[in-house]
Amino acid sequence: METKERCGYMVKSISNEQIKHMEQTYLANREHLLSQRTVMKNGILASSENQKAVVENNPVFSIDLDTGNVTNQKQSGRCWMFAALNTFRHDVLNNHHIKDFELSQNYTFFWDKFEKANYFYENIIKTSNQELTSREVAFLLATPQQDGGQWDMLVAIIQKYGIVPKTIMPETKSSSSSRELNTYLNKKLRKDALTLRTLIANGSSESEVETRKVELLQEIYNLLSTSLGTPPTEFDYSYYDNDGNYHLEQGLTPTSFYDKFVGTDLDDYVSIINAPTKDKPYNQVYTVDMLGNVVGGKEVRHLNVDIETFKNLAIAQLKDGESVWFGCDVGQSSTRDTGIMATNIYSVQDTLDINYDMSKAERLDYGESLMTHAMVLTGVNLINDKPTKWKVENSWGDKVGTKGYFVMSDDWMSEYTYQVVVNKKYLSDNLKEVVEKDDVTVLAPWDPMGALA
Repeated sequence: METKERCGYMVKSISNEQIKHMEQTYLANREHLLSQRTVMKNGILASSENQKAVVENNPVFSIDLDTGNVTNQKQSGRCWMFAALNTFRHDVLNNHHIKDFELSQNYTFFWDKFEKANYFYENIIKTSNQELTSREVAFLLATPQQDGGQWDMLVAIIQKYGIVPKTIMPETKSSSSSRELNTYLNKKLRKDALTLRTLIANGSSESEVETRKVELLQEIYNLLSTSLGTPPTEFDYSYYDNDGNYHLEQGLTPTSFYDKFVGTDLDDYVSIINAPTKDKPYNQVYTVDMLGNVVGGKEVRHLNVDIETFKNLAIAQLKDGESVWFGCDVGQSSTRDTGIMATNIYSVQDTLDINYDMSKAERLDYGESLMTHAMVLTGVNLINDKPTKWKVENSWGDKVGTKGYFVMSDDWMSEYTYQVVVNKKYLSDNLKEVVEKDDVTVLAPWDPMGALA
């Protein structure tokens, strides 16, 4: 057996004798052979699905908001954007009684891409004194921009650019299926990073670098306009309400449309996270370095709280009839077809005879879990004022779950949900003081709380 010393330990290869023993051990176990026949035929998850979890998570809730039909992000990573715009859409449906109403996800998509390009340029300039091999520069170049984002990033877009109805700036091929756009946008941004770093290395002045950056942004604007369409600056909006009455609003701007049809003060909302890791004590506010889109816009901030407080804040907002944006690790222990998110939906550990148990903190620390998807809480089932399951509005169309709605068990909420956004009026006085202070801990760019949904 070949060995080599490394860090005080002997690194050892696998011997033929060890492999023979492993084979004999496996074949001697009848349960292994039973699982082998089932998994080879049906796959791991299908062989492990637990019908008890389906029965426990039937779509009936003591608090169930009427939020209309679900939306569909299609082949794009805009879940965070769809989820946030859906929370506004719910208000428009209730307050203005408009049929089949959606806000333009393409409009906010355009401006998010445009602002992310500038945010990338500014970070490239800021790190221009570092080697390409530095972790920060390598992080920036690995993914110059992507579809994903966080709540505060959409707030920054809306506060600067407003929003428009979907009929005013509808979907395009590149918004609904964004792979090609991202490929060529990131290709350009990496080339532009080379251009900017070279200018600075050659001693160009700050004004010369800024002039070139603006020229590069013009090319970004051109690329986005070609792919997504040119965003409207003024428009007329006509619609029928639920009673069949015709309405016409003339001379609107994206900002005046937001003020008239939504009107929510977005500064009243705060991102709440549950990250039970040692490096993030509860009841403190965190931000993430190099995470954002609009330079000078709203900063991404998270208030970390224990899971009971986390849930109670979401419940308080739902009780008042308002849906809740949330971020989670949707790929963990969930079904796409039936729309069940439950820790016991699959008994993979029994099927494979392997222990996968880790705490929420351990999963975060070891890269096993982070926020991958954003959706909307539109209901909760309370027994003795304690949650047992949650109603979830997804943005994958109406062919999954119950007409697009999922059911999340309360255990799953505890283990795999990381972020909710609530009105700060629901915070305790102590937590209100915490979020209003300037005392913010800055996390590394690659921290799991910087993951983009």
